[in-house]
Amino acid sequence: MRFLRRSADSPDTEQVEESAVTVEELARGRTAGKGRPTPKRREAEGRRRGPVAPPPKTTREAMRRARGSKEERAELAAKRKAQRVEQRQRMNEGDDRYLMPRDRGPVKAYVRDLVDSKRNLMGLFMPLAVLVFVSMLLPSLAAQQIAQLICMVMLLIMVVEGVLNGRRVAKATRAKFPKENIRGASVGWYAFMRAAQPRRLRVPKPRVGPGAVVA
Repeated sequence: MRFLRRSADSPDTEQVEESAVTVEELARGRTAGKGRPTPKRREAEGRRRGPVAPPPKTTREAMRRARGSKEERAELAAKRKAQRVEQRQRMNEGDDRYLMPRDRGPVKAYVRDLVDSKRNLMGLFMPLAVLVFVSMLLPSLAAQQIAQLICMVMLLIMVVEGVLNGRRVAKATRAKFPKENIRGASVGWYAFMRAAQPRRLRVPKPRVGPGAVVA
């Protein structure tokens, strides 16, 4: 079947050759494309991941594969454990690359040294919290009230000490770093949280001992 676009008997001045397009050619033009069905998602993922290993032919081969995969997992776990140990060690040493963002920088290191160079009652904050919990379990109501009163007095002293310590640290830090934009509330809170932790649990570990002079 042919479709004539123009005829030779056309009244136009220019003679145009007829172009015949068969139905088959039109059909081929419409269906021209990739010429294959779209692959399924599972097949596409399989191609990306690579060829799948054939199943084991014998029980011995299956055991060998299982043992090999178990050794690989154990080796990977050992490497991750070693990395965690190294990160923890670097963090305790105060390496900025391994510290949390809140602990990085020379300003925070100086604040930690100021806090670690002083002895204070705030280091008993966590033991005091345990004492409050234990006092609630006492069978005697009078003993509970006395223990809670002692804890409240100590807590009040710790708060006052923390406020005074925060002001002292903020003042010394501004004098040490005059070009830094130091907020007293931020530095004071950081010093408060550092002092509230028992000395042996502080991270990074203290670089100076109690009574040391921090310039």
